[in-house]
Parts: sequence; C-alpha cells; structure tokens
Amino acid sequence: MAVEVRFHQQAEDSLFRFAVTVAVYAGRIVFCRHESHAGYELPGGRREPGEDIRRTAERELWEESGATEFTMQPVAAYSVRNGEVETYGMLYYAEITRFGVLPPFEITTVELFPPTALPMEYTYPLIQPLLVEKVLQWRQAKADGCGC
Repeated sequence: MAVEVRFHQQAEDSLFRFAVTVAVYAGRIVFCRHESHAGYELPGGRREPGEDIRRTAERELWEESGATEFTMQPVAAYSVRNGEVETYGMLYYAEITRFGVLPPFEITTVELFPPTALPMEYTYPLIQPLLVEKVLQWRQAKADGCGC
C-alpha cells in the first residue's frame, strides 16, 4: 500500500491530529530516537484533546528534545494518506537556543545532524524526509526574500 504525503496552504484546525517540528540548534537539525523504534525521528506527536496544535508542537519539542528556549514558526499543513485513511498534521520550524534535561519519557537519545548529512535510518522513512525537505525549501525561500 502506497503512502502519499501532501502539503496544503491551509486546513481546518479540527483535522490536525499531529504536530511535527524540524528544529535547528547551532545549524544542525535535531533528531531523536524513541525507545521502541530503531530509526531517527523528528520531534512531534499526537495532539491532546482540547490542545491548540501549536501547543502540541511546543510540548512535543520539549518532551522529545529537552529544548527549553526556542522560537517557532508554522511552515505548512500536511496530510498523509495510507490507503483509505488520511491524517492531518501541522509542520513547524524551530530554532533552539537552549536545551534543558531530556524529560524522562520515551526518548532515549537526541542527536544533531547537518542538513547536508541527514540520517539514513528514519522511523517513518516515507514521511519524515519529505517534511525535512519542505522545511529546508521554506527556509531557503525566506532567505531569498520571497516573504513566504
């Protein structure tokens, strides 16, 4: 069964189930390893009932990286279709200026990768590389002065 990732200009807030953040610290992208997964993943996770989707992104970034000081910007709504099921998420970009202690949840390690040498092993290899690429393109467009 094929997985299809699509990016959207906007989506109804009630559709968002996940928030994922491509976070950068000292020019390197933050990846984490979940205790029950072999690959690397971006900080992110499931929206709690009644939670604002941005708050989901902020909470997950702290829980999965230990980031305590950062700026965050929305990049794009996205959806993942797997067969008949389509789920929506919100993609964010964050610049981290300070890490605290990694909270004692499900993340075992946090590693930093330069954008030119990203991990080869992803937990979600059909999704996460596309999210990283979208954010890198977005950052480049902003650097080029497109105003997006």
